[in-house]
Amino acid sequence: MSKNEKPYYPKFSYDEHARTCAPDDFSRQTCRTVQGKPVTDEQIQMIIEAIESALGLNPDDVLLELACGNGSLVHFFFESCKGYLGVDVSEHLVSVAKKNFEVLPNYQFSVQGAVEYVRQEQQPERFTKMLWYAGFPYFPDGDAEEILSSMNINFSNIQTIFIGSLPDKDRAEEFYKLRQPSAEELSDSHTAIGIWRTRSEFEELAGKAGWKVVFSTMPEEYFNSYYRYDALLSR
Repeated sequence: MSKNEKPYYPKFSYDEHARTCAPDDFSRQTCRTVQGKPVTDEQIQMIIEAIESALGLNPDDVLLELACGNGSLVHFFFESCKGYLGVDVSEHLVSVAKKNFEVLPNYQFSVQGAVEYVRQEQQPERFTKMLWYAGFPYFPDGDAEEILSSMNINFSNIQTIFIGSLPDKDRAEEFYKLRQPSAEELSDSHTAIGIWRTRSEFEELAGKAGWKVVFSTMPEEYFNSYYRYDALLSR
């Protein structure tokens, strides 16, 4: 490799990947896998319990989810809230969500990028809580800060945001055991894992948008707890 040549690393598209999976293989579509095999039901239950504990949904809540994917996680919470909207930029994943999990008129999925969505939402005050599970790493700092700032200012009734499955830059070496990724790769939102951020970096980003943060981690037996963390945001 020449001095001016950048190190190679693979890019990734969830939309393209999901199109290669079976229509009902929800875990593979969203890369919720270990060595290519879907995680167990017990692992999925851990995610559900973490979301339940963090959001504490009640029958009066209207939940907003960004980067909702195929809806295979959130549909478990439909009976716990009176309304839901999930948005995702992937037409294919949203089509899977609509076919399998959408319950009109109260529980809807929409094809839209998160930045574009928050800029055009006409009734932001209808939402009371927000979920952003496993999708945050695919947003550059500028987009993430704009979204969180909009949540703080325009989505005035959202009191709680749960952002889950964040790759911890301080633990990147524990994940990349056989090679050392470049700083460029760790900061690229177009890789399979997305942007790695330390807890302090995330806290600073959320703080600029007006949010307080409490961090947590999944149980040790959860398949990726050794290099990821969760964040609960409040005003």
